[in-house]
Amino acid sequence: MERQNHGLRGLPVWDRCAVMGILNVTPDSFSDGGSWLDPGRAVEHGLALAARGADIVDVGGESTRPGARRVPLAEELARVVPVVRGLARQGVLVSIDTMRAEVAEAAVDAGARIVNDVSGGRADAGMAKAVGRAGVPFVLMHWRGPSAGMDELARYRDVVPEVVAEVGRQLEAVVADGVDPDQVIVDPGLGFAKSRPDDWALLAALDAWSALGRPVLVGPSRKRFLGELLADPATGELRPARQRDDATAATAVLAAAQGAWAVRVHEVGAVADAVRVAAAVRRNRN
Repeated sequence: MERQNHGLRGLPVWDRCAVMGILNVTPDSFSDGGSWLDPGRAVEHGLALAARGADIVDVGGESTRPGARRVPLAEELARVVPVVRGLARQGVLVSIDTMRAEVAEAAVDAGARIVNDVSGGRADAGMAKAVGRAGVPFVLMHWRGPSAGMDELARYRDVVPEVVAEVGRQLEAVVADGVDPDQVIVDPGLGFAKSRPDDWALLAALDAWSALGRPVLVGPSRKRFLGELLADPATGELRPARQRDDATAATAVLAAAQGAWAVRVHEVGAVADAVRVAAAVRRNRN
């Protein structure tokens, strides 16, 4: 898959895989829940992510870990809007991670320049119309249902073509609702309604996404498939989430080498270096 620099509206055209830093302003995210609930501390952390090499800071106020329950709209708004506004005022390129149209609209008004919806517009019937009106890039992830029951939905005969086809149909749906097709970024949704073998198959076959002709965002950071790979050989205990960052950097290199537009990660420093190495190798191939 050749790198797809589509000139997404309002975004730079990077000569390498971009790095999206994760900023969860939630109490219950799987690896950093509760760390950045205070808006001031969250803004400081977002600025630190940018200083360490994040090209984009992705602000989310609702956990999407397996089993997670929805939070009230007012609570999600209160968590994310001050942080988005604070970072945008400091010149940070901010993405809003939300499944709600009202949150997306409020965040864009506060300065967000990307809407990242893990449901791909399926959780809120108004999302595609809201993004279409805003005219900002839209990350459309593969999603089969809410986090509370998504593990039960990981049933595939051939995961790669099925996931690509499902995202292709959802791409058509959001375009029909007003999203500019040239502003869509697709995401295979590692860990969302996927078994561990499914995650590895998708990571190994990013070339398959060229069929959709859209930039690809990959989100491997600290996910369970890495924890299982690195499990203690004696006890079978999974590697703790915060000890999966080296493996995350390795997956980022693999994604970048396959032409991913961006990778979404918690710890950006090593990944920012790694994607530059991958870009240098690509430039020097015979």
